Amino acid sequence: MERALVVLDQDEQGRRLLEEAAELAAGVDAKLHVLTLLTPEEFGEKRDALDAVERGEQTSYDEGVVLDRARQDAEDVVADVVGDLNLDYEVVPGRVGEAEAEADRILETADERGVDHVFVAGRKRSPTGKAVFGDRAQSIVLNFDGAVTSLLE
Repeated sequence: MERALVVLDQDEQGRRLLEEAAELAAGVDAKLHVLTLLTPEEFGEKRDALDAVERGEQTSYDEGVVLDRARQDAEDVVADVVGDLNLDYEVVPGRVGEAEAEADRILETADERGVDHVFVAGRKRSPTGKAVFGDRAQSIVLNFDGAVTSLLE
């Protein structure tokens, strides 16, 4: 493994996955790309929070500022989880479009960064749930040309 991508979900499972990916990447001296994805709802919430500040300061925030805020939030999580590990990492903020699947954005980012290993949290679902709602981890396993590590709930 030379370059890996971990998808940072903002929950306890996401933190555990980040810790595992970071330890492995540090152990083999690989670069870790930490992808934090904003769904349309999360993007709207962050933008609304910044808009409240904007009204008070009479300034303007665009999409770049919202993504920078997401990057900073993820940087804080990484610093907390990674601690003293000697790790080369980069936080990559991303936004999922209305009609775009998270798995597609993850695979696109993995390709852009030239990673050879993807770490992604999985969700236990019934076969019907997977067929109806899709399964992010399963899609990545089937479509990524490299190793995939998935941590299930």
